[in-house]
Amino acid sequence: MDFQGAVITEHAAERMARRQVSEADVRRVPATPDVVASARPGRVVAHGMTGTYLLRVFVDADRVPAEVVTVYRTSKIDRYRS
Repeated sequence: MDFQGAVITEHAAERMARRQVSEADVRRVPATPDVVASARPGRVVAHGMTGTYLLRVFVDADRVPAEVVTVYRTSKIDRYRS
């Protein structure tokens, strides 16, 4: 899946600012994910490491262009890497 042209929604931008996640990281993870999983029909979650955290980027892939809907970092890596 190609998410390079994905639009970052207002909600995702607010979450990025609140959680101090850079736009570069949000764009890098879906472009080169460690794992892509289905969250629900039409939505995927891309996982990638940023330092010691796992970054989870939720993308509505059923739209053109795709939309990043939310993002967060977690230290509970094993929980999502099973």
